[in-house]
Amino acid sequence: MSPTHVFHRHLKTDYPVAVSGQGIYFTDSTGKTYLDGCGGAAVSCLGHGHPRIIEAIKAQAEKLAYAHTSFFTNEPAEELADKLIAAAPEGFSKTYFVSGGSEANEAALKLARQVHYERGEIGRDHFIARKQSYHGNTLGALSVGYNPGRRKAFEAILLPNVSHISPVYAYRHQGSREDDQAYGLRTAQELEQEIKNVGPDKVVAFIAETVVGATMGCVPPAPGYFKEIRRICDQYGVFMILDEVMSGMGRTGYLFACQEDGVVPDMITCAKGLGGGYQPIGAVLVRDELVETLDQGTGFFHHGHTYIGHAIACAAAIEVQNVIEEDNLLENVQTRGQELRALLEEKFGQHPHIGNIRGRGLFLGLELVKDRETKDPFPSSAKLAARIKAKSMEYGLMCYPGSGTADGVLGDHIQLAPPFIISSAELEDLVQRLENSLTAVFKDMQV
Repeated sequence: MSPTHVFHRHLKTDYPVAVSGQGIYFTDSTGKTYLDGCGGAAVSCLGHGHPRIIEAIKAQAEKLAYAHTSFFTNEPAEELADKLIAAAPEGFSKTYFVSGGSEANEAALKLARQVHYERGEIGRDHFIARKQSYHGNTLGALSVGYNPGRRKAFEAILLPNVSHISPVYAYRHQGSREDDQAYGLRTAQELEQEIKNVGPDKVVAFIAETVVGATMGCVPPAPGYFKEIRRICDQYGVFMILDEVMSGMGRTGYLFACQEDGVVPDMITCAKGLGGGYQPIGAVLVRDELVETLDQGTGFFHHGHTYIGHAIACAAAIEVQNVIEEDNLLENVQTRGQELRALLEEKFGQHPHIGNIRGRGLFLGLELVKDRETKDPFPSSAKLAARIKAKSMEYGLMCYPGSGTADGVLGDHIQLAPPFIISSAELEDLVQRLENSLTAVFKDMQV
């Protein structure tokens, strides 16, 4: 056990001490620098040490740091809500601020249930989600997620009224004679069958990541998938919640990832890139019809946390969004995303142990396989993701490897989500460091 008094994520790991960050780089206490190729966890969309965000935080701290939302609203919360609703798909009218992604998804689940409850549909108590998904670590969010490694110790205390359908995972699940559109429709129709299995008057909501993040590594939906999901949800009175905690706020080249799919859910959850890591903040955007139900009923959402609508967090997020807009960073994400994908295809398109390169914008994943032809994954005993993370840190690169990719137990991937401000030269540096890291790992494994 490490001598530190900090309860770290892993008690048997000695972590380097980060002391400063500038642009896309971190520096630790030994003076070593690291290229942040994953934005921490797709969080640091503007990199580190951005002067405008720092100044916005200072200015707000000098005016007002905190006012509890049972007594006051505050100017930054009002302004940020206006900004998000103006940019959101049509029909959204309210934004509920929280401190992160897990809280956002937890709030969305509870709000969905309460809206049905206030409509008199008190028998709706079941949620449907997807396998190979991740929605957070609070008990409700963990229940609808399907990351076996994170769930295992807590299965006995998770929500019982949850079922999971297949993910959209073309690399492994699309039929050889099935085009993209047909695959998307077939997979979406599993939701209708599951609603019928559970009972159409029992289902509260369907929740899914617009582009799947940490559990599968940047897997986008098939064409038409979410439009069919929207049709099914409408037919059975089921709310559609899209989790954009990782993929939203510009990460895919659109402020809201679902805009690329031309679909409007009932709720969108976001966090990470909302505040860019400068302050802890998340949000739930809610369509007007749901808000009206509460407004015409109790008028009160039976939920809340101490730090919701935090003034400094909202002020930081406003400036993050201003910078993204004024510096045309959504365009940069699309341009640099195409460059990064081309570099990855050039370096790894025929790599014997990389089976698939996928994603959108600056949200790209590489799936690792033991055999490209059979798509067989490495055994979990190889601990490939952990090896890659450790070796990459040696080479001064932060990437985001994950395991259990293929089926929840087997399979590994690497997720890349660099800051939106990354340059072409820095992308080349990132890919070169990744190649060096992978070459060293596979040499050590003698494969």
